[in-house]
Amino acid sequence: MRFINILKEVSLSSLPLAVTIIIVCGFVAPMKNIYDYVKLIVGYVSVILGQSLFLNGLNASILPIGKLVGSSLVKLKKAVFIIFFGFVFGLLATVAEPALWVLARQTHMIMEVINETVFVWIMGTGIGALVGFSMFRIMKDLNIKIVFTVLYTVIFFMAIFVPEQFVALAFDGSGATTGDISVPFILALGVGVSGTMSKHKTNEDTFGIIGLASVGPILALFIYGIILRGAYGGVLPPAGIYDPGAAESLGKIIISNLGGVAFALFPVFIVFLPFQFLLIKLPKKEFMVIMLGMVSVYIGLLIFLSGIDFGFAFAGKYIGEIFLDAARPEWFKWLLLLVGFVLGAAITLSEPAVAVLGEQLEEITNGYIKKITIRITLAIGIGFAALIFMIKILTQINILWFLVPLYAVSIIMMRFTSKLFVALAFDSGGVTGGALTSAFLTPLTLGAAQAVAAAEGPGAQSVLTNGFGIIAFISVTPLIAVQALGMIYDMRLKKEQKLIKEIESEEIEELASLIKHESENGVNDEKNSADVDQSIFTEANDSVG
Repeated sequence: MRFINILKEVSLSSLPLAVTIIIVCGFVAPMKNIYDYVKLIVGYVSVILGQSLFLNGLNASILPIGKLVGSSLVKLKKAVFIIFFGFVFGLLATVAEPALWVLARQTHMIMEVINETVFVWIMGTGIGALVGFSMFRIMKDLNIKIVFTVLYTVIFFMAIFVPEQFVALAFDGSGATTGDISVPFILALGVGVSGTMSKHKTNEDTFGIIGLASVGPILALFIYGIILRGAYGGVLPPAGIYDPGAAESLGKIIISNLGGVAFALFPVFIVFLPFQFLLIKLPKKEFMVIMLGMVSVYIGLLIFLSGIDFGFAFAGKYIGEIFLDAARPEWFKWLLLLVGFVLGAAITLSEPAVAVLGEQLEEITNGYIKKITIRITLAIGIGFAALIFMIKILTQINILWFLVPLYAVSIIMMRFTSKLFVALAFDSGGVTGGALTSAFLTPLTLGAAQAVAAAEGPGAQSVLTNGFGIIAFISVTPLIAVQALGMIYDMRLKKEQKLIKEIESEEIEELASLIKHESENGVNDEKNSADVDQSIFTEANDSVG
């Protein structure tokens, strides 16, 4: 029954994306081959079914594992152990992240020198290192605003020395590393540490840990790019062709994914077993439920990735290329801006992490900011992010001319935003680039970049340089949107507090006035009573006399 509910939820949330695909591929730019429609339908159904199975198993296995391991970790007490295991858990949980494997395949397809497995483990190492640092930050109570400012200053300074092919890719990898598997592990760890070893002894320090962790993959891939360029004598091999539709057989794709998916989930299993036998010690029945949940996660992830490889990524690439077809009018390519906006907004509304963020904000602000407000705000913001990225592809402007100002604005906004909303903003930037984004928007932008390269000839930017970066744009938009909402909330809160103080002040004045009045009346009553007593006494004396 739970699976049916999840399937309904995933299907409904993906409807905006489905409608957009139908309009574009069915009416605006129809596909010529009927088999292409079959691939698209099979790919879409596989993504929905696979994601539903994955989420169902996630609730029964990965999430409980993350909470159990995170809560039991604090039993080790020593800070050095917590930092070390924060690194290990961040690394191993990221290796199992579906969106990261999708990105790794896309990257390897374009540049064969980048091995998929090496790519994933490098990104996981980056996450692990920053998760360990996040544990240290919580325990030492380092100011999160200063930490973010320093880290992003280092990032943009390093970008000067990094091969241009790796700049956009690193930011995309950062968004893809924080998803359905890694986030529960990292958050559970943060909750355990902040609740016991933080100086404030509250869970508020948990917010921001995802945002900090997202910095790690950027730095890690920057270093990898510099090393790889040195290994090839200063000049990296040229980018290849991006063709996700090359593999025709769904059966072959599934078989080829069997080992890779198992390898992705194996680290989570390995992490859990020692803790189960030494610290957690679940009853046998509960342990078997978790193991069965892992089976559902495996099957769901296998179907999800295979569906992307077979038809979903192909559809994204087709939409990206068809608008730049030489047979169509010149103005037709600018429709990509509208398509990018609609798809960006639609996929944002489809991402479960965005809904979770909305509920989180509504709870924190006691209902002042409604969850529908944050979802619509992010949808519009990310829609514009996709639109701007399409402009970047068509004009081939260097991505740093966009990212540096956007990050600069978000860092300046930290000066006027509370620490809580700063942390929430950077967390939201880390979770918006989920599996659906990697599965559809990245193939869309790679297809468009490949079409631009073909049209412009030898002088055009490579697909690797011009096509990657959409997740980077999607990740920076929430930094501005959530901080803006935080500033609005703080202003409303201050206004309400001021109003409450004014009301309290008026009530105190009224109460003081009332007390004074009653006091004066009391004095007058006593005087009148004394006069009456004196009059009676006088009359009595006269009577006696």
